[in-house]
Amino acid sequence: MKRPPDDRNGELRALFFETTGEILQSLNEAGLELEARPADKEVVRRIRRLLHTLKGDSAACGLHKLSELSHELEDALTPGLAQHNSAAFADIVLCAADHFSATLSAYQKQWEPPPAHELRALIHAVYEEPKKAPDPPEFSNRPSSRFAWTEYEQLMISESIHRGESVFNVALKVDASSLMRAAAFQLIRNVLHGCGTVIALRPEDSLAAASVELVEAAVASKQSEKALAQRCRIPSIVSEVQVERVAACQVPEHHLMGDLLEAQSAQVAASEKESNDSAAKETASTSTAANVVSQSTLRVDASRIDSAMNLVGELIIGKSMLNRALAEFGKTHARDPVAAKLADAVAFQSRVLDELHKCVLKIRMVPVEQLFRRFPRIVRDVAKLCGKDVALTVSGENTDLDKGILDSLSEPIMHLVRNAVDHGIESAPERLAAGKPARGTISLNAYHQGTQVVIDVRDDGRGIDPAQIRIAAKAKKLLSDAELERISEQDLLNLIFESGFTTASEITEVSGRGIGMDVVRNVLERLKGSVSVASQKELGATFQLRVPLTLASVQTLLFRVGGRLFAVPLSSVVEITRISEPEITRVDQREVLRLREQILTLVRLNQLSRLQALDSVPAKKNKFVVVIGAAEKRFGLLVDALVGEEELVIKALPGEIVASDLVSGASILGDGTVVLILNVPSILSRLSRAIPLGAIA
Repeated sequence: MKRPPDDRNGELRALFFETTGEILQSLNEAGLELEARPADKEVVRRIRRLLHTLKGDSAACGLHKLSELSHELEDALTPGLAQHNSAAFADIVLCAADHFSATLSAYQKQWEPPPAHELRALIHAVYEEPKKAPDPPEFSNRPSSRFAWTEYEQLMISESIHRGESVFNVALKVDASSLMRAAAFQLIRNVLHGCGTVIALRPEDSLAAASVELVEAAVASKQSEKALAQRCRIPSIVSEVQVERVAACQVPEHHLMGDLLEAQSAQVAASEKESNDSAAKETASTSTAANVVSQSTLRVDASRIDSAMNLVGELIIGKSMLNRALAEFGKTHARDPVAAKLADAVAFQSRVLDELHKCVLKIRMVPVEQLFRRFPRIVRDVAKLCGKDVALTVSGENTDLDKGILDSLSEPIMHLVRNAVDHGIESAPERLAAGKPARGTISLNAYHQGTQVVIDVRDDGRGIDPAQIRIAAKAKKLLSDAELERISEQDLLNLIFESGFTTASEITEVSGRGIGMDVVRNVLERLKGSVSVASQKELGATFQLRVPLTLASVQTLLFRVGGRLFAVPLSSVVEITRISEPEITRVDQREVLRLREQILTLVRLNQLSRLQALDSVPAKKNKFVVVIGAAEKRFGLLVDALVGEEELVIKALPGEIVASDLVSGASILGDGTVVLILNVPSILSRLSRAIPLGAIA
């Protein structure tokens, strides 16, 4: 059964939008490379290959405006023009990447694409300098290099020659007495098409031919050189004709595309199987990019992976049910030989399920390089806007993280990087006066730590001034004078994450509105992560983001409070201790415990939220305290009873079911019991907002 054309076009466009994002990211990176190395011809060639791919793909999807603009830009960005306009080329490429991104967004939303006046003005400016060059000599004395075909056109010529066709470079001088140049060009083009296949043509359309004096073409034809020249000599239209046959040795080598085209043509010709084998071997040994092309890649919609993950989660719940049933069976039939066989079968099933779980998790894992590669362009633009010289260094790009978490981290890291450039890094004169290099440095580093991924955003700027934070906090009445006097320096730094808080004296295009750091904290809390800040005056500041590897499943510690069953991630548990009621004392309206010469704040869940006890628990002489750690903070959770460890599949709960932000999700045990999973960062945030955390060790 054939699908309707609309369905196929929809799938084609969806694939185009997905792959074009990678092309635009590569275009951004190439633009930054071109800015650093303006004379690098290989970077120019790579940019033109990207533009050519974008041109062809967009034309296939019917996005003609995007295709035409890509074609126009591809023609402008030639290595020859790059030598005369090297400084402007990087700006053109980066401007094109921004415009293409806006155009793709408009196409996806079915809006009218934005006008390209700014980009076209930059493109036309590229041609101004060559136009100021002295007029070329007469036709007979023109240099032989006048057939300046694009790289793609040279590849097409190469392909035609490899197929055994004859290719000719044809130059036709338009008669000076011809008054209608556009009509003359149309007639010349018709004649050329009648001679064979026109591979390349200059100029390309009638609009550009209004003032044409010379028409150049590359034609694949079966006619002889003499017959071709005779046919192109049009009376009163063409005054001179020159025809040159293109030899195979004249075609330049194009490493990847040339090899691929040669391999393709050799496959078509059955009589050249041996040459096809040698070309394939040569390609495999000399071109790394060709190896990448030949690799098998499968694109899968993220929702399908999520569905597979949900099914694996249900299997984990089923494994828990089997383990409980097996334990009960062992109690009632301890001597039954079937019990041992069942235990072996369940153990085997558990091992296979664990491997399946790891495989599905790995599918969702992607390197943080996909996130980090967006920020060199952001640093460059913000630094240029602020008039500063800033470099970005990245490390730990191969650290893997869940794709959903990675995408969510883009906005918070963007705010941190922009703030570092605008607020943290000083101007070049300030840095030189302080004995620092004129160029500031921002570094991004990612690494694994237990079951978490840590991302450090560090700058070598002026650091965060605690005095300015005190002034701003007092002006916004966030804390009283007494609280500001006794607050610790770390808690003072944490005030920058409050909504509307800013130390900037004026609002700029980059920052100063007091919303960026609030966004950072909110996103990290939503991801069950945390953010912390450390600063040294005149040495810089470091923001540390901690997020779980995945939000799909987690190893937890189960306990009961007020008859309810709760769980806390095992990675957050520092230790478990047992205390008696007299050991609990009160400091600043808060219960605390002295644990190994450190003061630990104690938390009762029923005092932090509206959670009601399901049943009355008789008072016990001794209580359990679960010491929870997040970043540098510690607090003790008073619990009624410990249940044990369990791997839980996290199920998100809608707000109307659980109104407390202290619960990040829920799960189901093997016996059907629902367990609530605590959100440790939210508990810390609630404690921070309640009373300054001077009592937390």
